[in-house]
Amino acid sequence: MKTDVVVVGGGGTGVAAAIGARSQGVNVVLLEKNATLGGTTARSIGSISATQTADQKRAGIVDTPDEHFEDMGKFSQEHGDRPDNDALARILVDNVPETVRLLSEWGVVFLGPLDEPPHRKPRMHQIMPNSAAYIFHCERHARKIGVDIVTQARARKLLVSNGEVIGVEFERADGTVETIEATRGVILAAGDYAADPEFKGKFISPAVGATEAVNPTNTGDGHRMALALGARIINQDMFGGGMRFVRPPKPAWQSRLPPWRWLMRASNLALRIAPKSAVRQFLMGFVTTVVVPERGLFRDGGILINKKGERFADETKGMVFDMAYQPDGVGYIFFDGGVAKKYTQWPHYVSTAPGIAFAYLQDYEKTRPDLFRRGETLEALAGKLGMDAATLQNTVQTYNASTDARGARLAIGGGPYYVLGPVKNYINYTDGGLAINTSLQVLGKDDVPIPRLYAAGATGQGGLLLKGHGNHLGWGFTSGRLAGQTAARLAPRA
Repeated sequence: MKTDVVVVGGGGTGVAAAIGARSQGVNVVLLEKNATLGGTTARSIGSISATQTADQKRAGIVDTPDEHFEDMGKFSQEHGDRPDNDALARILVDNVPETVRLLSEWGVVFLGPLDEPPHRKPRMHQIMPNSAAYIFHCERHARKIGVDIVTQARARKLLVSNGEVIGVEFERADGTVETIEATRGVILAAGDYAADPEFKGKFISPAVGATEAVNPTNTGDGHRMALALGARIINQDMFGGGMRFVRPPKPAWQSRLPPWRWLMRASNLALRIAPKSAVRQFLMGFVTTVVVPERGLFRDGGILINKKGERFADETKGMVFDMAYQPDGVGYIFFDGGVAKKYTQWPHYVSTAPGIAFAYLQDYEKTRPDLFRRGETLEALAGKLGMDAATLQNTVQTYNASTDARGARLAIGGGPYYVLGPVKNYINYTDGGLAINTSLQVLGKDDVPIPRLYAAGATGQGGLLLKGHGNHLGWGFTSGRLAGQTAARLAPRA
């Protein structure tokens, strides 16, 4: 096989890279190891932060990339002295408005723009109806313009001749190994290593290595191939993750809506003019699905128990790594009637999707009955959960008797008693990306660019600190598009 540009990875970054290269009139082959495209993009919250978009202008919001750049710095302050890559941040804020425009042109419909402090202005654009719509529209556009998409093709090795990357070796689903030659360049858009126990254990910790990833196929393939050529990873110890409610047995009806442009535009308009109560009911299907429970539940007296009814860790920690070693890797949030009453109204909410809505205990009872259990007594609650009642009673008594365990928190009081869960720890992403320059070329020994090798998205994050909602997807689509255009403009090898 032979083509002009090869893209490794079929998530949002890879499809954007393939479209970017094909838009320059060259031939493009995209290799995706899974049976379908999607990557982490299709599993994400789905927001992109951008300025000067049509949605901002429609809302009368005057905003600039300069302000976006300044606000990104506010997120990165939490990392102390860890340096940011301001050059890449500048590329993001300057080019993400065009990314949003193109996504809209290809069929994506956004809700918003929405607020997310410390952004000084609303600039978070939320895709409708869910993040899988990115892949639906981008894949359709890529195929329409002639991108050759090859699925179930796992890239294994970069091919090199005279110091230049000339292609990729990949493996088919049946074990057949093939090669594809790239006359102009190869773009690595294979995601991160959130699902690779070896890299996570080596770069972060064994506990993180044992923790499940949101995307189980993010195994660091792009990183490994580049490391073999002398590349390096920046911020290899950084990751995003934490406790989330498990997925519902069946997706909410809202998330099953087809992402047709006309339907999403009609839905968008309806949400703008509908009563707030109707809008809130619609949004609960998203806000109670695979989201992060608020830490306030634990500060106010909730505890974490495992399937046996045992408390197993200090639940006030930022991330309870001990959960990975519990039966089935799950836990339950247990609390008394006093905490329950508190979390039925503002400002005490169980979960939120930033800028969209807040969910309270009664919302979980209504929209996620699979997560909600209530018992007038500890015995009744234990029976509903299949736990030993004596074990749960002993857990409560031990916790109440120990000021070391509780700290300043109130003791667990009387019934009724409640459980929300199961919850699991997930690694959302790892932030360790290959070192790249502002042309998105992968840097090798002594930071010299490896000829004809590019990286984008999580694979090519290059030390860029992407905190807050909307910046990871923004960087993925934007850097992918730019890497594709740049690789395509190279003169082909003789």
